[in-house]
Amino acid sequence: MASLTAETSVDDRLPRRARVSGIDRILQIFDHLQATGRPATAYELAKATGAPVSTLYVLVDDLVEKHLLDRTAAGAVWLGPRLYHYGLAYARSLDLMTVATHEMQALCSEVGETVQICGRDGDEMVVLAMAEGTGHFQITSRVGTRVPLNWTASGRLLVGHLPVEERRTIFRRSATASPTGRAETDAEALTMAAEQSLASRLSIQAGESDYSVACIAAPIRDAAGACLATISIVVPDHKIAQTAPNLVASVQATAARIEHRLGRVDTKTG
Repeated sequence: MASLTAETSVDDRLPRRARVSGIDRILQIFDHLQATGRPATAYELAKATGAPVSTLYVLVDDLVEKHLLDRTAAGAVWLGPRLYHYGLAYARSLDLMTVATHEMQALCSEVGETVQICGRDGDEMVVLAMAEGTGHFQITSRVGTRVPLNWTASGRLLVGHLPVEERRTIFRRSATASPTGRAETDAEALTMAAEQSLASRLSIQAGESDYSVACIAAPIRDAAGACLATISIVVPDHKIAQTAPNLVASVQATAARIEHRLGRVDTKTG
């Protein structure tokens, strides 16, 4: 008995090995995938998180089985479809999305064109919500579509409030050629265009990401002037300058109305 007590007292003086819970390991995996923006193997995840390889293999297999991760043809894993559904449910609970979605539907009815709410995730613009127009014009982007920030009118607005050097760094890192070859890729030009677009509360692009497709976007800002999201009208490029209805005025008015309803900015001075 004395021997057992002595051993216990010695063990108590030794540093305890830090234990990481299963939930923490899962969050480490999700955080790493989000930060890198690309699929990873279980071995790569083990190295990135410091977890035992055997532990990560078991955990990854379990997450794939539960559709929280999705396995690629090459054997790597990426964020799974179940997370997307959770994200949509969370988005529906946000005041911003509730108000913006209501106004999006109203704008769609007013102009008869497709309207989207877009946000930023790292170096990409993401379509958060969408109301389809009544015409035959079809667009390829849908809810969940992600594209580089430099391809879209919304992408520039979403970083327009950031400090100059931060904007420049983002565009230097992420600006890529679009399928049409018409998207601006020069980081300096994009850095200035982002600031100017946010200041004018309007960004327009035509044919940069898709042929013959134009986007007219306005920012939804918070009280400090940061762009939280955008609302945009997607139309054939020949409709940009139409005045009946005036698409520019309509999208800007809708963005201002969303801001006012959220109490984020004074729309008379914003």
